[in-house]
Amino acid sequence: MVVSLAGDSHVGRANVNAGFFALAFASALNPKLLAIDVLLARNRRRRAMFLAVLLAGFAVAVTIGLVDVLVIQASATIAAQRRASAAVDLALGTLLVIIGAVVLIRWLRQRRMPAPADGGQSQRAKKKNGWTERILCEPRLGFGIVVGAIIGLPGVLYLTALHRLSAGNWSTATQVAGVIIFVVIELGLIIIPFLFLEFRPVSTAAALERSQGWLLRHASLVVGSIALGLGAYLVISAIARLA
Repeated sequence: MVVSLAGDSHVGRANVNAGFFALAFASALNPKLLAIDVLLARNRRRRAMFLAVLLAGFAVAVTIGLVDVLVIQASATIAAQRRASAAVDLALGTLLVIIGAVVLIRWLRQRRMPAPADGGQSQRAKKKNGWTERILCEPRLGFGIVVGAIIGLPGVLYLTALHRLSAGNWSTATQVAGVIIFVVIELGLIIIPFLFLEFRPVSTAAALERSQGWLLRHASLVVGSIALGLGAYLVISAIARLA
């Protein structure tokens, strides 16, 4: 029995080490965060706005993560947590594989079609993003806090990672550190540009503009590939744990 528990603990921890960080980096690849970077880089009080968004997002995400790990899931048994974690991974992985396949198939079909005239499309995009750009380019700290709080709300990948963290049989201190590390990685697309803007503002702002343009042109390929790859990993991992 002791050997079995030790083996389960080892499997749970290895599962967290691999899957947890895979989920964190996949969650960080959010094109919306890059768009926020571009708009905040043009703000007259860039540093204050970045800090407002970052602190609000960090506070909301960490608070929800700690409540989930230390309060909600702490009442469940380790075995139940692991079964639930594997079931969640299987369901999420299957959904991601389907989404990734559909997005990539649609991307391949669009590549074979002649490119449409984008004049009207670009005009609609400018009108759609105009109010957002006007607001984020002005030094409104309250709005920055609201945007950060929305960014900090947990997504499916974050909740799945929290299930894995609880099922890994880690100490309380390690679980707290895991939540903080996940949130830092998840907000990496805001933290890293903010640091670069502090030291190299001109070149960083130009690089952000180019990166956003590339992502807009290849969004389907990037999203589809990430969804398909991560989904396949989650499905294989969940099947291995349920077997």
